[in-house]
Amino acid sequence: MNIPRTSFPRIVIIGGGFAGVALAKKLSKQEVQVVLMDKHNYHTFQPLLYQVSTGGLEPDSIAYPIRKILKDFPNFYFRLASVEEIDTKKNKVRTNIGDLKFDYLVVASGSKTNFFGNTEIEKHSMAMKTIPQSLNLRSLILENFEDALLTSDLNERNALMNFVIVGGGPTGVELAGALAEIKKGILPKDYPDLDTRSAQIHIVQSGDCILKGMSAKASQKAEDFLEKLGVHVWKNVRVTNYDGKMVTTDSDLTFETSTVVWAAGVKGATIKGLDAEDFITRGNRIMVNEFNQVKGFEHIFAIGDIACMATDEHPYGFPMMAQPAIQQGDQLGDNLLKIIEEKPLKPFVYKDKGAMATIGRNKAVVDLKNWKFQGVFAWYVWMFVHLFFLIGFRNRMVVFVNWVYNYVRFDREARLIIRPFKRN
Repeated sequence: MNIPRTSFPRIVIIGGGFAGVALAKKLSKQEVQVVLMDKHNYHTFQPLLYQVSTGGLEPDSIAYPIRKILKDFPNFYFRLASVEEIDTKKNKVRTNIGDLKFDYLVVASGSKTNFFGNTEIEKHSMAMKTIPQSLNLRSLILENFEDALLTSDLNERNALMNFVIVGGGPTGVELAGALAEIKKGILPKDYPDLDTRSAQIHIVQSGDCILKGMSAKASQKAEDFLEKLGVHVWKNVRVTNYDGKMVTTDSDLTFETSTVVWAAGVKGATIKGLDAEDFITRGNRIMVNEFNQVKGFEHIFAIGDIACMATDEHPYGFPMMAQPAIQQGDQLGDNLLKIIEEKPLKPFVYKDKGAMATIGRNKAVVDLKNWKFQGVFAWYVWMFVHLFFLIGFRNRMVVFVNWVYNYVRFDREARLIIRPFKRN
C-alpha cells in the first residue's frame, strides 16, 4: 500500500462515513499515523440520498472527496480499498490492494440494507443506501414513465406508475413525500399525454405507526401530511414477497407494481474476522463496551452503525443514525490519545439531539428533547440542520440554491436518465 513506516502509532480506520470521518478529524493533528480505507473515495451525506433518487439534487451535491476533507492534516493517508478480512492475531488488515499492519484498528464500516433473508425481495426490489443505488432508482422511476407512454396494456401501465415503499421510517416517509410532490407538480408537465393521476404511492409498514422512533404526535402528523399528498399508508401489514411484478403480504392485500423500494431496515456491514457469533449481536452489529472496544480486545474498536453499545436506555445499541456515529468518532479520538498516553479512558455518553423528518414542501416533523413541533417552521429547521451538517461550502451553497430554485419553480431539474438501469 506504500504507507511509510513511522515511529508514531498507526491507527487504521475502516470506513469513511460519519463515524470514520469524525474520528479522523479528531486525530488529524496528533502524533499518530492515520490510515483511512473505504471502497469509495468520497463521503456520502446519506440523509439526502432520497433527493438524489427523486431528481431534487445531483449526487455531487451530497458527496465530498475524503482526501479533500483531510488534505491539510499531517500523517494522514487514504487508500481506496475493499477490506476483505481482519487478522486479529497478527494485527493485520487484508484488502484487495494488499495487507497492512496496525497498532490500533477502528471498524466504522457502517450498515447495509437488511432484507431479512428474503432473496426474492433482494433480487427484485430497490435499495437506497449508496449514491449508485440512488441513481439506479432515479433512472428506474423515470424509465417507468417513459415505458408507460408506450404500452397500450392498462394493467401494465398502472404497474409502471405504482410505487411501493416498504418501511415507514424516515427514509420511507421522506421518499414517499418527494414522489407525491413529483406526481402533483412535475409529471403533468413532463407527460401531458399520460394520465399521471393514476400513479399510486404506497407505504407499507409492519408496525402500528410510521416514524416509530419519534413521538406519537410526530408520527400521526406525518401520516396526515402523507395522506393529504395522496400517499396510501398501510400499517400492521408485513410484505412477504415480491417477484418483480406482484407484492404479497401477510394479509389479503397485494400490489401490482414494477417498483418496490426496500426501506424496511438495515444491518451492520460486518467484516470477516470480526463476524463470528462471539462478536455479533442483534442487527448484525459488533458488541462493544462503553469505550467502543470490541469484546475481547483492547486495541480494536467499532463505532457508528456497526457498533452495538448496550445501555439501560438503549439495550440494543444506539440508533443507527448520524449523530451517534459522529459523537462516537469524536469521543474515541480522545480515548485513543488517552490509551497512547496511558491515561484513564472516558466512557461514551450519547447526547440525544432529537429526530426529524420532512414530508415534502412546507411539511416536516421535529422532535427535540423538550420541544416537539410540526409544519412550516419544522421544515425550515430541517433544512437548516441538514445544510449545517453537509461537508464543504460548495455543497452547502449548491444544495441551498437547488432548494430555493425547486421551491420557487416547483421543479426538479435533475430528473435525468444519465445511465439507464437494467435489472439483472
